[in-house]
Amino acid sequence: MAHKFEIWKDKKGEFRVRFKYNSEIIFSTEGYSSKASAKNAISSILKNGPNAEIEDNS
Repeated sequence: MAHKFEIWKDKKGEFRVRFKYNSEIIFSTEGYSSKASAKNAISSILKNGPNAEIEDNS
């Protein structure tokens, strides 16, 4: 698959989520204290992302 979410643990021991497309990191989240919270972040992105407003600040 060309795109995926990854959950990883940073140097502080916090769980983070990053979204990759063709091995390029598109975005990553803040740190979470539990893996469950990181998974909730993914669920929220999947649920709310498709309808998110686009703000053009250019």
